[in-house]
Amino acid sequence: MFSVLSYGRLVARAVLGGLSQTDPRAGGGGGSGGDYGLVTAGCGFGKDFRKGLLKKGACYGDDACFVARHRSADVLGSSTACIVVLDRTSHRLHTANLGDSGFLVVRGGEVVHRSDEQQHYFNTPFQLSIAPPEAEGVVLSDSPDAADSTSFDVQLGDIILTATDGLFDNMPDYMILQELKKLKNSNYESIQQTARSIAEQAHELAYDPNYMSPFAQFACDNGLNVRGGKPDDITVLLSIVAEYTD
Repeated sequence: MFSVLSYGRLVARAVLGGLSQTDPRAGGGGGSGGDYGLVTAGCGFGKDFRKGLLKKGACYGDDACFVARHRSADVLGSSTACIVVLDRTSHRLHTANLGDSGFLVVRGGEVVHRSDEQQHYFNTPFQLSIAPPEAEGVVLSDSPDAADSTSFDVQLGDIILTATDGLFDNMPDYMILQELKKLKNSNYESIQQTARSIAEQAHELAYDPNYMSPFAQFACDNGLNVRGGKPDDITVLLSIVAEYTD
């Protein structure tokens, strides 16, 4: 009944190996009377990618993701989290976002829904934490109840971009929308190519010392003299709402 997208650091690692990245039964087609599914592709880079330092078992650096109908995990560490659930029958999207990962819903070339970033203070997002016994009460730990939750209807052809802060800190909305214009259909290969194009552009901008990134602008707003991109882990999931078929 549900399709689920989820993002976070560490939280998803425990289930990455056993869950499918895409739902092969989701495909394109006309009509609006049946169930909806998501055709999803992803791409990303760890911040140490250029140094040749690849962490064994990691997805994209410390950023991780999974696509599944069910999820489970319990590991030590802290994580932001963004969960997007599509009810195929009611055509309704349910979301919960905690921290500085997030999502955009694009329709007709415009952003019609987006998550709100949650920060305790500059560069310190809300986060879920499972601390070792010796660190309990010391590290930041936010309740899942603090997540910003929304629910709204989607339409065939809606584009859902779910990403970690490595994307949003380096690419403003107008750049993302320019890349999404290249997406012409719900073919998996086309979605994968666009997701990779977005991730690659964010990765390049992250290492441009002369670029005034969204992160640098936010830093300046907080009294810091900062310029350039923000080297960080980058994870992107790109989905198109399509007609669901068994």
